[in-house]
Amino acid sequence: MSDARFEDGAENPLRLQALDIEDLKVISALVQDSVLPATEMTWDRKRRRFAMLINRFRWEHAAQGGDYERVQSLLVISDVLAVASQGFARDDADLVLSILALDFAPGEDGAGHLSLTLAGDDEIRLSVECLDVALSDVTRPYRAPSGRAPAHRQEG
Repeated sequence: MSDARFEDGAENPLRLQALDIEDLKVISALVQDSVLPATEMTWDRKRRRFAMLINRFRWEHAAQGGDYERVQSLLVISDVLAVASQGFARDDADLVLSILALDFAPGEDGAGHLSLTLAGDDEIRLSVECLDVALSDVTRPYRAPSGRAPAHRQEG
């Protein structure tokens, strides 16, 4: 059995799940530079589910030399016990957030904290009973409005 490659996905929508830290690294890389309005996230306390509708940059397509594209995707975290945010107002309809990374800090018995690091030192921190993150593309890809890949300033 070999590892999956970007080419294996072709034009099919992504449907991935992370149940451990290694899986989460893959999803984190794929959602890096995703953007979303602050109002496009919800926590269903009763179902213990946190969801975000993101505009994901298709790094897997750009790596193959394709046009720069985005696709709307659902990022769903299950078994969420509590949600906290820092640095922004979740009800600000004009605010656009940019995801930089997802990280998991394990606690006892599989529980822990999932952190969504956002641009501008903002953060969403989820207390979870276990690591269960799903990423699903829900629209067809579209050309990135900027026509460019996201760029990051180099420190140093």
